[in-house]
Amino acid sequence: MHQRTDIGYLYDGSYEGFLSCVFESFEKREIPPEICAENAPQITIFPMRFIATNMEHARRVQISIPKRMSLEAEDFVRSAFYSCMPGREGSLLAFLRMGYKMGPRVLSCLTDPTVNALFNAARHAKSEAHLLCGFIRLSDYDGILAGVIEPKNYALPLIAPHFADRFQSDPVFIYDRTHAQALFVQDGSWRIFPLEEFELAHPDETEIAMRNLWRTFYDTIAIEGRRNERCRRTHMPLRYRGVMTEFQPKESAVSLLTEN
Repeated sequence: MHQRTDIGYLYDGSYEGFLSCVFESFEKREIPPEICAENAPQITIFPMRFIATNMEHARRVQISIPKRMSLEAEDFVRSAFYSCMPGREGSLLAFLRMGYKMGPRVLSCLTDPTVNALFNAARHAKSEAHLLCGFIRLSDYDGILAGVIEPKNYALPLIAPHFADRFQSDPVFIYDRTHAQALFVQDGSWRIFPLEEFELAHPDETEIAMRNLWRTFYDTIAIEGRRNERCRRTHMPLRYRGVMTEFQPKESAVSLLTEN
């Protein structure tokens, strides 16, 4: 039987690091009051123990989820982990403890407060990732397609497979300004790394012309008589438009990716 402890877990913030914390919890048969990423702002009254990422431990936990629950549960855990839900690590640990006992039916326990909160968080993260796959605007920088996003959730790991599959021959660079991370895609593979205070170079004349052409096209196909701002905001929320080319004034569109 697992016993509650007054010592929290501190980890490196990665998904594998979190799974290592899950392994530690089951190996030590203890339930930490908090699981916190070391680079996240935090205020805690508990002493913390750092749990180093162990890829073998993480692999064992990852394999156990579809085996004991389902493939859907594995996707659920991963999506919820990359959400912006506060305290998601502790909730995910509680969910996994339930899942190992209940099996696949744990996903149907939406009346449980923990499962319900994680369900909403995972849905929000996946929905935002889906929108970003269409909303990201890429510019050509000497053969590298680059863009900037400002998501609420940790979207890069969720959108990386899409861009790796779609851009097999063109290098892609996407900077997450919210979380100071960057995604680099090349030859069907991808990598995410931390990156602070990054600004893309000023676009060349060809890129400036293409941006202006895109904005002109966007404005031209609009039908003024059928304009519905409420519907427009539903399909293209305002918070995404700050880094979308077509919503920048034409005279300043050239500086879209260089602004702070």
